[in-house]
Amino acid sequence: MSTTPALLSDLAVAIAGGSIEIVDLTNVLSSDFPVIVLPSEFGQCEPFRIETVSRYDGNGPAWYWNNISMNEHTGTHFDAPAHWITGKDVPNGTVDAVAPRDFFHPAVVVDISAQAAEDEDFVVTRAFLEEWENANGPIPPRHWVLLRSDWSKKVGTVSYLNLREDGAHSPGPDAGAMRFLVHERDCVGLGVETVGTDAGQASHFDEPLPAHSILHGNGRFGLQCLTNLDQLPTFGAMIVAMPLKIKGGSGSPLRVAAMVPKA
Repeated sequence: MSTTPALLSDLAVAIAGGSIEIVDLTNVLSSDFPVIVLPSEFGQCEPFRIETVSRYDGNGPAWYWNNISMNEHTGTHFDAPAHWITGKDVPNGTVDAVAPRDFFHPAVVVDISAQAAEDEDFVVTRAFLEEWENANGPIPPRHWVLLRSDWSKKVGTVSYLNLREDGAHSPGPDAGAMRFLVHERDCVGLGVETVGTDAGQASHFDEPLPAHSILHGNGRFGLQCLTNLDQLPTFGAMIVAMPLKIKGGSGSPLRVAAMVPKA
């Protein structure tokens, strides 16, 4: 006789039977995947590197394995509060200390793909979010807010980082939007398809880099370099986002998946 609680048993049956689909929100981690570029006076994010140790050869006749190296914020990755100076004193603010229950949360998908296609520097404001809620319904508390920009479709092209002499150009929120999401909608965090939760030009905002500053100063999280957000419903997806348990880590590459009821 099974001792698995009915709720978990029903979930397992639904996944196995296909009535709940699993959508992979993770880009392939490779040496070709671009990383954020900071001004030259700062330290830089290292790209992913891989070196074969053995592959059924003289260095290991029966096994295949690789050495890998990367920055914590390479590829599809998780930002913990300690990543930013505003979150440096947040309790349990590193990836090894985040409560495991915070790796499982529902999501709201806010579609800004049309606006981002028209304006690569589109800024999400509080007014935009309030108008979005009027059309779609309120953003519930303790949800990931995922900005679907379709920016992931630019992966493999120079338009993904979209760098120019004045820096990167990509969409993102302003401070008013972030305060609204954190303080009035109690979001778990912000997920984006771009290389950072902030807009490409956010260092020039009146309140610079508000996504990082406001999210992490309030103990919230970030997810960057997501993909396949166009496969998620506006409401109803459950996100599983489990970073590596790095001692004192500020973030981590990870595999992000969404559980979605099949239409």
